[in-house]
Amino acid sequence: LAEAAVCEPLAVCLHAGNQAGPLLGRRVLVTGAGPIGALCVLVARLGGAAEIVATDIADAPLAIAKKLGATETVNTASRPTAFDGWKADKGHFDVLFEASGNQQALVSAFDVLRPGAVIVQVGLGGDMTLPINTIVAKEFQLRGTFRFDREFELAVRLLAEKLIDVTPLITATLPFASAVEAFELAGDRSQSMKVQLAF
Repeated sequence: LAEAAVCEPLAVCLHAGNQAGPLLGRRVLVTGAGPIGALCVLVARLGGAAEIVATDIADAPLAIAKKLGATETVNTASRPTAFDGWKADKGHFDVLFEASGNQQALVSAFDVLRPGAVIVQVGLGGDMTLPINTIVAKEFQLRGTFRFDREFELAVRLLAEKLIDVTPLITATLPFASAVEAFELAGDRSQSMKVQLAF
């Protein structure tokens, strides 16, 4: 039953996956490994991506992204030059799920995206200034995604039939009497991903 609480964010990420198009055999980059980014990793794995790299500025969410199917994780705060190896030959990745809502995360990914790459902007962090010349020259396909449409039913089925495992996302379950502690824990990215209250 705990996994049922993940249906809505999973549906959001399934919709993002549909916006990206076919993922089979694709090289996927996910920037931002919070709950939505981690679920995008899971969706990419479900879609048959050949390679899934997740990035974040904290190690704890990256560890969970790895459990959900990332083939590699990168802490961009401690490894700022980690993208350098993927810049050769005009880029490496076919699809970007940008889940941080951070302008720097989005723009820094442009150098490692192949010409014609699909960018799905999942994270919301306010308006951004983008290098339009790069978007045009590399023929990026920038796609928005918002909530979900018919994907909720699929999310329920995937969880009910145990076709996917989202339990690594649920990092703590506390009794309702500990609600204040639960919210404090939920606000600490170094210790938690999804915190639930038990009634």
